[in-house]
Amino acid sequence: MMLIMAIIAMILALICYSVGVWGEKIAGKLTKKNLAFFWIGFVFDTAGTTMMSIISESFKFDIHGITGALAIVLMLFHAIWATIVLVKNNEKLMVKFHKFSLGVWTIWLFSFLTGMILNIK
Repeated sequence: MMLIMAIIAMILALICYSVGVWGEKIAGKLTKKNLAFFWIGFVFDTAGTTMMSIISESFKFDIHGITGALAIVLMLFHAIWATIVLVKNNEKLMVKFHKFSLGVWTIWLFSFLTGMILNIK
């Protein structure tokens, strides 16, 4: 049951984080709606990762483990930085923010895909 919950959490993370990042890219500007999706995606990713860690009982020092750890740290930094940018209401940063977002999303997506590929049984 925990595996099913973890998979659902990771898929919801993929959907939410992608909506936030690509919504920002398409709009050409960071918005509160994007920020909400970043945080929701981060929460689902953290929940899914935690459940997967409990199931596997260890951290694997492989490409997925390394990129996954990097991705979750970057997602947290990304969401915090987006929050700061919106609170400061810095128009210049709000417009340029998507460049960083796409990089973080790409690393996260790579980790998501390697986790799927390496763990399909």
